[in-house]
Amino acid sequence: MSLRLVGYVDLPPNHGKGGFDHADVHTGSDRLYVAHTSNDALDVIDCAELRYVESFSGLTAVAGALVSEARGLVFTSNRGENTVSVFRPGAEQNAFKIPVGLKPNGLAFDPARGVLIAANVGDPALAGSFTISVIDIERKERIAEIPVPGHTRWTVYDPGRDMFYANIASPAQIVAIDAGNPRAVALEFEISAAGPHGLDIDPAAGRLFCACDAGVLFAIDAASGRVLGEVALSGAPDVIFLNAASGRLYVAIGRPGVIDVIDTSAMRRIETVATEPGAHTLALDRKRNRVFAFLPETHRAAVYRDDA
Repeated sequence: MSLRLVGYVDLPPNHGKGGFDHADVHTGSDRLYVAHTSNDALDVIDCAELRYVESFSGLTAVAGALVSEARGLVFTSNRGENTVSVFRPGAEQNAFKIPVGLKPNGLAFDPARGVLIAANVGDPALAGSFTISVIDIERKERIAEIPVPGHTRWTVYDPGRDMFYANIASPAQIVAIDAGNPRAVALEFEISAAGPHGLDIDPAAGRLFCACDAGVLFAIDAASGRVLGEVALSGAPDVIFLNAASGRLYVAIGRPGVIDVIDTSAMRRIETVATEPGAHTLALDRKRNRVFAFLPETHRAAVYRDDA
């Protein structure tokens, strides 16, 4: 066994449909932020004490949470109001919002320049609504809107290549944007499976990890788009997180409700751990080698430690 269940953290009951979405951990404060989409709120967990701390409301259909350790900032994508929020850990009430494109979801941040991108889901009925918004955090404004070929999923920043990457569900692609000149798509990589969804990166190795709705995970060369390996998954994935120190990748699969644990050196699945039906999102506490799986039916987080 790799993942060992160490406990649960109870979270507020769902006020509507939607459950939880993306989450991230601010290591310096031991605060975990998870988008509680059904509650239009961001829930906070104390990672050191494994307890619920508080929630911050007024984030309509909040979909994503992203932490910048370098800048000491937290970002949320608020899909129901077409904004992103920005705040410092411990000063959440001082958050400010910036308008972006239609239905923002995935977030990535270049800390050197202070540039955030929001990958917008858009609406197939509205021409031109599939876009990626580029935001200057210091100026508190959107500085560009980049058209993309289709419905976006998650996105990441690669400091080694100074590129943003974003998954496109259909047509199945990864698009790359030059962070030094974020005005247009610089590269497009075709993906040979339906529905690129979860995305993460190992900057040191120059590998992207792309988990697709078709039930397959690809390792992809970030410079060329060449497929370096693939692994069959237990179902359609959503959120993925890489622990670069251990080489383990964790894949949340809402149906049937499991975490697939992938050895990224060998590119093989080494374990599948049951969570709960509908549990499609995770967070990774790298300081303690803990994985949090968010359980929508019982509105709590299951906490696992990777002892391998």
